[in-house]
Amino acid sequence: MHVSLTAELESRIKAKVESGLYNNASEVIREALRFMDTHEDWIHEVKLARLREQLKIGTGQLDRGEGISIESKAALDALFDDVKA
Repeated sequence: MHVSLTAELESRIKAKVESGLYNNASEVIREALRFMDTHEDWIHEVKLARLREQLKIGTGQLDRGEGISIESKAALDALFDDVKA
């Protein structure tokens, strides 16, 4: 596998190796990829938690009779157009 890096990224990898925390550039890259995977998992969990919060709010509004009735696709489109504006 061949990977091209900017001079800045190459310098950062060399600095990590020179710090003694890593034995070589491959270890730095593997650690960065593991971090990226963990970060992506965390972002997914945050988004999922936020969606659950919004669903709870919405179901509460429906339970209180605060919902609206959408009778057509045009009405649904108009609702989303209002949200975007």
